[in-house]
Amino acid sequence: MTMIAAQAQELTEQAGLQALYSRFIAYLDSKPRTVQTYNSALHQFFTWLADKGITQPQRDHVLAYRDDLLSRAKPTTVQAYMVAVRLFFRWTAQEGLYPDIADKIKGAKLNGKRHKRDALTAEQVRTLLQAINQDSPQGRRDYAIVALMVTGGLRDIEVVQANIEDMRQGPGGTVLYIQGKGWDSKDEYISLARPVEDAIKAYLAARGETQGPLFASASNNSKGGRMSARSISAIVKGHMRAAGFDSDRLTAHSLRHTAGTLNLLNGGTLQETQQLLRHSNINTTMIYLHNLERAANRSEQRIAAAIF
Repeated sequence: MTMIAAQAQELTEQAGLQALYSRFIAYLDSKPRTVQTYNSALHQFFTWLADKGITQPQRDHVLAYRDDLLSRAKPTTVQAYMVAVRLFFRWTAQEGLYPDIADKIKGAKLNGKRHKRDALTAEQVRTLLQAINQDSPQGRRDYAIVALMVTGGLRDIEVVQANIEDMRQGPGGTVLYIQGKGWDSKDEYISLARPVEDAIKAYLAARGETQGPLFASASNNSKGGRMSARSISAIVKGHMRAAGFDSDRLTAHSLRHTAGTLNLLNGGTLQETQQLLRHSNINTTMIYLHNLERAANRSEQRIAAAIF
């Protein structure tokens, strides 16, 4: 028996399969709900293989399984299950356990909502940040807000609720604990990239405070107090306009879309992006992936090249 055949047999034997499940889930380090989804998806896949008598799955088998799912399951289910299969075989290839036979195999077309806000490119983000004058404490504050939102994928309300004391030392450096959408406490955190941490510290040094709101109002009526979500949105929108990005589809929330998009474009996995954006349902994160896949689709250009 060849090594590949032996590995395939391990995949389809229950004991070996359970061991690989455990190793794969440990590698993902996901939330319980995501773990449950992946377990269910992979169980379905390997049950299908066993029912077909397939002991050495190949790419054609993955495609056949996808087509079978499309005939009996909702598009969102097909998409979620195929994401799990793709991630699993990407992992087996990385670990030298089995070839990546599911690479670039798509799931189902989702007809759900699309983002109503555009994302910026990395070059546009640099232009936006460079256009912010940091000669004043207010300018340093605004720069730090934009840098934090676009690297951490924060919502405006999460920026509002952040306190100076929420910045702490984590396992890999400085982190910021946040109170996410619908949460009552600050149980999760984002990692602060060094340029973002430096920008926040420069602002706090200019402000001269060590506790209280992370970002304070500079207006006469509420100077030093906590900012509102509306003021955060207005500040970001104002700097976007000043940098030349004046579109109704560009708002403060666009920085969150930008974070998710840039993470995927630069090698981040779907699961990592879900964790970054703190999506409770991975189907929400899949919208980002769908948008990128459509942007990369060069069908129109190929057709035009054939005609003109």
